[in-house]
Amino acid sequence: MLTRESGGPGHGPDRIAGALAANRLGAPSVVYFVMSAAAPLTVVAGVLPTAIAATGITGLPIAFIAIGLVLALFSVGYVAMARHMANAGAFYTYISRGLGRPAGVPAAWVAILAYNGLAVGAFFMLGVQTSALLEGWLGAAIPWWAFALLAWAVVAALGVLRVDVNGKLLAVLLTAEVAIILLFNLGDLINPSPAGLTLETLSPGLLFTEGVAPLIVIATLGFVGFEAAVVFSEESREPRRTVPLATYASVAIIAGLYALSAWALSVATGPANLVAAAQKDGPEMIFVLGGAHFGGVVVDIARVLFITSLLAACISFHNTIARYLFALGRERIIPDAFGRTSLRTGAPRTASIAQSTLALVVILAVWLLGADPIQAFFVGGATGGAGVLLLLFVTAVAVIAFFAREPGGESLWHRLIAPVPAALILAVMAFIAFTNFEALLGVPEGDPLAMIIPIVYAAVAVIGVVWALILRSTQPGVYALVGMGAKAATAKESAR
Repeated sequence: MLTRESGGPGHGPDRIAGALAANRLGAPSVVYFVMSAAAPLTVVAGVLPTAIAATGITGLPIAFIAIGLVLALFSVGYVAMARHMANAGAFYTYISRGLGRPAGVPAAWVAILAYNGLAVGAFFMLGVQTSALLEGWLGAAIPWWAFALLAWAVVAALGVLRVDVNGKLLAVLLTAEVAIILLFNLGDLINPSPAGLTLETLSPGLLFTEGVAPLIVIATLGFVGFEAAVVFSEESREPRRTVPLATYASVAIIAGLYALSAWALSVATGPANLVAAAQKDGPEMIFVLGGAHFGGVVVDIARVLFITSLLAACISFHNTIARYLFALGRERIIPDAFGRTSLRTGAPRTASIAQSTLALVVILAVWLLGADPIQAFFVGGATGGAGVLLLLFVTAVAVIAFFAREPGGESLWHRLIAPVPAALILAVMAFIAFTNFEALLGVPEGDPLAMIIPIVYAAVAVIGVVWALILRSTQPGVYALVGMGAKAATAKESAR
C-alpha cells in the first residue's frame, strides 16, 4: 500500500512511499555520482595501459576526445528528452516512450544485467587490490573475499540511507582520486622523455590506424556511467537544468581527464616507447612513473585511492540499479514492493536490499567455487560496458522516434540533426564491441565466453519482450503504466 509522509526537508508534506525524495541533489552531486561510476583512477591506472599494451596503438588520447564528442552529440537528444520526463528508469523509460513498451521492458532487463556486471565486478578487483596492498605493507595474506565482503557491507548500508549522504561521500572520494590523477599527470609532463612535450598521440590520423576499432570501444567503456544523470532526475533540484548540466559536464570532464592522462603517459615515456612501457609494466605503469617523480609515500596513497575509486564505483552503480528496480516496481513490471521507498530516508529500500542480496550471492559464489576474481572483474566490466553501449544506441534511436511523434517545441538540432549521426556512430561502435568480445574480455580468439555473453543478452531481451506481451494480454492496466514513471505512482494512488 502507498502511504503518505508529512514534513521533512526535501520531500514536502505529501510525499508518498512510492516516490523518491525530491530536491536532494544539486548538479555537483549528480556529477559526483556519474563520475564515480566512471571510476577515473581505475580507468587511468588499469584501462589505459592495458588498452595500449593490447592494441599496440598510441592514439588513446585522441580516441578519448573523439568519443567525448560522439557522446556529447548523443547527449543533445538525450537531455532534451529528459526535459519531457523525469524518471529513475532512464534507458527503460526513454526506449518505452520512443520505441514502444515491448522494447522498453527488455531494455530494463538488459540495463539491470549490464549495471550489475559493472557493480559486482568492481568488488572483485577491490578485494584483490586491497589484499595485495596489505600483504605488501604487513606481510599478512588476507584473502580477497574478506575485503570484498567488507566493501559490500559498506555499500549495502549506504544504499538504504539518504541519497545525498551517498553523494557527499562520493564527493570526498572522487575529489581525492582526481587530485592524485592530476598530480601524476603533472609529474609526467614536467619530466618528459627526450622527445619532449610532443603532441604526436593527439593526431587525428591515429583514429584511422589499422586495428584501432577495439581501442575505440575500450575508450568508450571508460565513459560508462555518464548517462546516469537521468537516473537521479527525480531526486534532483531543478531537473530540467540539473540533468543537462550534469550530463554535459560529466562527458567533458571525463574526456578531458582521460585524454590528458593518456597524453601525459606518452610524454613521460615518449610515443615511440609507450607501447613497450605499457606491455612491460601494465597496470603498474602510472605507479612506476609516479614513484620516480614523487616517491613511495605518494604511490602508497595513490594505491589506497585506487581502492576507494572502486568502492565509489560500487556505491554509484548500486544506487543506479536500485533506482531501475524501483522504477520497475513502481510500474508493477516486477512486484510493487520494489517500488516503495523509505519514509525516513526516501531511498528505494526494498530495491536496494534486493540488489545487495544479489551482489552478496555472486561474491560468495565466486569465492566458494574458487573462481579467479580478476577474471570475474574483467567479465563483469566487459559485459556491463558492452550492454550500456548497446543501450546508448537503442536510446538514440528512441529519441529520434519520440520527437518524430511529439516534437514538444524542441529544435531540429535536438530532435534530428544531433541524434541521427549519434545513433549511426553508436550502432557501429556497438557492432564492433559485440564482434570483438575477445579483446574486451582479454581471452583468446574463439573462447566460448566471448559467445556466451552476447547470447545471454539476447536471451534476456527475448524474455523481456515476452513478458511485455504477457502483461499486455493479461494485465492491460499494468501494461499501460510502462514508462510512465512518477505518473504510475500517482495513478495507483488515485485508484485506491
